[in-house]
Amino acid sequence: MTLEYNNVLAAVDGSHEAELAFKKSIELAKRHNAVLHLLHVVDTRAYTTMTKHVPDIDDEIFEDGKELLSKYKKEAEAAGIPEVNVYITPGSPKKVISRDYANRLDADLIVCGAQGLNAFEHYLMGSVSQHIVSSSPCDVLVVRGNKRSK
Repeated sequence: MTLEYNNVLAAVDGSHEAELAFKKSIELAKRHNAVLHLLHVVDTRAYTTMTKHVPDIDDEIFEDGKELLSKYKKEAEAAGIPEVNVYITPGSPKKVISRDYANRLDADLIVCGAQGLNAFEHYLMGSVSQHIVSSSPCDVLVVRGNKRSK
């Protein structure tokens, strides 16, 4: 068992906690000399129900994610990360992050925020971060925005 991380996957959605997770992923990638993979999943489940078609990468629904990834990639490179890869994809974040991309990228660490943008879904079905922790094939670091009082 190695104690080094070679492929760090940071799941980002534009939320405050995801931004903190991104910043922490930079430090971890630097410390371990790892490749940093940034993933933004556009949750298209409601979109496809309303429009009756699956969006492609050129649809407007992807624009915010593309801008976010571009900004984060520049920031990571400026921080000294030599290899930063960005991915934007449609789907359910719960499945795409922990199953599809973790395996595809041979991630040995996923870094995500404790609470993303979709608080309503968290209320109904549990958080994306909870699902990632329970179904991921690798280590997971869940970053919290606020320190909880004891």
